[in-house]
Amino acid sequence: MINKYFCYMPGENIYQSFEVLYKKVDECPVKNLQLTFFQMVYVISGKGFLIINGNQLPYRQGNLMLLNPNDNHNFDISSSTEFLLIRFKREYIKAYQRKSIDHLESLLYYSTHLSGCVINSEVDGLLVNSIIDSIRMGLTNSNIYNEELLTHFINALIVIAARNIIRIKPKNIKPNADSRLLDIIDYIQTNIYYPEKIKAAAISAVFSISKTYLGSYFKNQSGETIQHFISNYKIRLIEHRLQFSSMRINEIAIEFAFSDESHLNKFFKKHRSISLTGYRKAKNLHADPIA
Repeated sequence: MINKYFCYMPGENIYQSFEVLYKKVDECPVKNLQLTFFQMVYVISGKGFLIINGNQLPYRQGNLMLLNPNDNHNFDISSSTEFLLIRFKREYIKAYQRKSIDHLESLLYYSTHLSGCVINSEVDGLLVNSIIDSIRMGLTNSNIYNEELLTHFINALIVIAARNIIRIKPKNIKPNADSRLLDIIDYIQTNIYYPEKIKAAAISAVFSISKTYLGSYFKNQSGETIQHFISNYKIRLIEHRLQFSSMRINEIAIEFAFSDESHLNKFFKKHRSISLTGYRKAKNLHADPIA
């Protein structure tokens, strides 16, 4: 399906759990639109700018971008562009959250659009390209179980996008930071649920560097202490649970290996100056009946 114009009418809805559309566009005549659904936008070819919430972000071939409900956006198209659009309802988000880990929570929380493309890994970029090619092939070849296969492809894109978005890096990390620092950060994020594995002594042993040097090395390369990074990353994941899940406080405490709810609440309040339930209520989210 090739359309001359790429635009949405205000209040447009989708009628299935997800939809996949191909668009070839020369201009976007309608400005500052809001969606009622989530949308991933893959750039097959062309270039221009995504203007979202007042930020102008360049796009080019191979970029994967995320638009959330209520984002104000439009496209300033420099050259004729082919887009593959993957739309999914809020209900799809909720159903997917119950199945697994932080994928959808991460997309919701960390897709700030500051970088436009949500893929920051070269390897994942290649995976995304391959999945998009498979989706496009499925759109032109209707076959048995096609919808089921398409669902798997879309979920794979969500997982890949989420693991790129959730890779929080220190704000002051050097552009030419040592690759070992990035390996340490990935190790911490992978093992964040296991306190013993992210102690300085354990990290030092894994990367064969002294405990004393680890601290100075991390701060010199990133601009913050390793303990600050660990605490801040853990806090953000806890905020995920409070904001995008109905998990009870005691379940969150168990997941992050806190001794009890009181210990978790003390840790959270120290860093956010608000209690867990206070944060959840302030965000108008799920109330925890036993917190």
